[in-house]
Formats: sequence, structure tokens, C-alpha cells
Amino acid sequence: MTILSSIKTSLKLMRANKMRTVLTLLGLVIGIMTVIIVYSAGEGIRGLVLGQVESFGTDTVITEIKVPSNKTGSAGDNQSGNAQASGVQVTTMTVDDMEAVKKLPNLISGYGAVLSQEQASYGNELRRAFILGTSAAYIDIDAGSTIAEGRFFTEAEDKSLSPVAVIGQGMKEKLFGDSDAIGKSVKLRNERFTVIGVMAPRGAVMFMNFDDYIYVPIRTLQKKLMGTDYISYMVHQLADVKGAAATAEDIKYTMRERHEITDPIKDDFRVTTMEESMATLDTITNALTFLLLAIVAISLVVGGVGIMNIMYVAVTERTMEIGLRKAVGATRGDILKQFLVEAVLITLLGGIVGSAIGTLISFLISFVAKNFLGFNWVFAVPLQAYVVAFTFSLVFGVVFGVTPARAAAKLDPIEALRTE
Repeated sequence: MTILSSIKTSLKLMRANKMRTVLTLLGLVIGIMTVIIVYSAGEGIRGLVLGQVESFGTDTVITEIKVPSNKTGSAGDNQSGNAQASGVQVTTMTVDDMEAVKKLPNLISGYGAVLSQEQASYGNELRRAFILGTSAAYIDIDAGSTIAEGRFFTEAEDKSLSPVAVIGQGMKEKLFGDSDAIGKSVKLRNERFTVIGVMAPRGAVMFMNFDDYIYVPIRTLQKKLMGTDYISYMVHQLADVKGAAATAEDIKYTMRERHEITDPIKDDFRVTTMEESMATLDTITNALTFLLLAIVAISLVVGGVGIMNIMYVAVTERTMEIGLRKAVGATRGDILKQFLVEAVLITLLGGIVGSAIGTLISFLISFVAKNFLGFNWVFAVPLQAYVVAFTFSLVFGVVFGVTPARAAAKLDPIEALRTE
């Protein structure tokens, strides 16, 4: 018996036993469908997160505070995160550091930043707000920030400690409603800040809702509200992105020299290029995708076991047929081939149906996320998803079909013909 004739026979039997075929397919279809959805969701999340990171500017290098490590090796960054989470404050990075680094050859501009939380009030309205103290260059470097009304503050206003503020669109609506905010005063703690600008809507980026932010000159925030002189991080704009890695090393050298650090392990800062940030995020999303696929593999195994059980039932139902075919000259190989082809066809059909349904659901997820939830979610199903789906289908068809197929091939034709 040729492969073609085995396929024709298998298709005929599958059509004759539609309900059994559907039940056999169900578990595998769900598993394959989930594989497609997981891959598509991984691509959507990766695009969403990377897009949000890129909104800060792709031509930048970030320097942030870090708790120095007392141990050798690369554990310092982790210790830094744990230390800051438990309340350790690093106060060694200043605006002067930002200005010094800005003078490096491959850097165009830069800004420092420090975040605070204050009660903002206007008239009878009182709101808790995040206050971002930053430099005048912020509006030129941060790609996602634009002014909708008025203007951003200047470097001169920063240096003179001017009490001026630019507010996010959400904060403007909370404090002023539909009325004009420009020229009015917002009270932060005991200081009055004149609103000189309103930011265009931006929404949440990396779990931070910038529409509810109030932006003030960094020196004004430090001196008039916080009583400090340190910053949390600084961002510098590159003239040539290709030189990002070398510039990052220059920044490290400059910072160590300014902070009198001779051992890199004692660094109280961390320098990260956008390329490194994106690579880290890519690694995280890949890890999450593989973790979800490992969970999905369990459902695929369950589907494969279901196929094997149904094939055993098919062997029992067709015992007399197998005996008759053997009696007229069919070999063990012919019987084995017939049942194995049938199992592979079922799993491949499950792969096709599961992939189609998974693709449709993935499209609906992206449609809802983009049009109803406001996420910049791009629909994409990588080729790798279909390769994995059909590889699973083929492998499961062979692995879970071979045992019942061998059982059918081993049946004694005389005993099989006696079966009713």
C-alpha cells in the first residue's frame, strides 16, 4: 500500500467517523491555538514595551544612581536594587555631574531629573501629584513629550529658581477642568508655581502616567521643596548613536573621576545605553514566552494522550477489518503505515485548525488592545510560531500514533477475523 492510498483511506475513515475525529482534534487544537496566541502576545508585548522605551528617545544614554557593592562580581546591581527597595538613598549624583558629562565629545545635550510627590492645589481642588524636577533640555530630548499649550521652562528659569510649572493634561483637567490653566498658580506645599505650559496627552508609559505629572525646574524643586541637591538620574543625547558604547565608557570614567572612585565595584551609578535597555527587555519577554510555552506543552501532551487513546479505540473497532486485510495479503508494514498516517493526518489537521483559530484570536486581542484599551499593540505572529505548531503536530502524530499502530500491526489475522 502506497502513502497516497493510505492517506485516501484515512481521510475516508475520518469523514465516516466525524464525531470521533472532532473529539480527537479538540485537545490538540486548543494546545496549538494557545501556542500561536502566546507567540503573538509575546510579539505584541515586546513591541509595546520597546515602543514605550523608544518614546524616551533612541539616541540617549541614561545614568542612574546605584548603591555601591561591597562584594566582587556582577551582583552589585542586584544588591543595588534590593538596597534601594529597602529605603537606602544615594545622594552623590548632582546637577553638576550632569553638566560635566554633557561636555563629553559625543554628547549634544542632557538633563537631570528627580521625582517627588506633593499635594497640588488650586482653589478648592486638591490632588496628590508626582512632581518631576528636570532641566530645560528635557522637552527637546524626551521624544514622547510635547507642549500642547504655552511653553516649557528655560535654563535661565531653572538657574534662577523660578517658581514656574508645566502640567500634564490629566492634572490640568483635575485642577482646572475646562478652563484655561496658563498664567494661573498651583500651590505645591507652601510655594506657588505659575503654570506656563500644558503637556500634550501621553498616557501611561512603563506604568507611569505622565498626564498626571507636574514638571518644574530641577533646581527649584531641590531648593524650594525638597531641600536637597542630588538627582536620581540623568539622560544625555548622543551625536552619533554608533558611538554609544564608547560614550558610555567615557561617562563612567568621568563619573569615577568626579566621585573619586578607583574600584568599579564601588560605582554609585549605572550607565545604560538604549541598545542595552532594549536587549534586556527582549531577554525578559523571550523568557516569559518560553515559560508560557512550557505550560502550553502540558496541554499538548494531554491532547497527544487523547489521540493515542482514540487510536486504540479505533484499533479495537476495526479488528475484523485488520484481520480481513491481512488475510488478503496486507503486511504488518501496511497496517502500521495505515494507522500511523491516520494519526499524523489528525494531528496535522489539528495544527491547521489550531493555527487558524489562534491567529484569529490573536488578531482580535490586538484589535481590542489598540482600539478600546489605547495600547500601541501591533498584531504579529512570527513564522517561528507556525513552525513550532506544526512541528508539535507532526511529532505528536508520530509519537502518540506509533504505539496503537504497532498494536494493530501485530494482530493475528485469524484471531482478528473471529472478533465480532
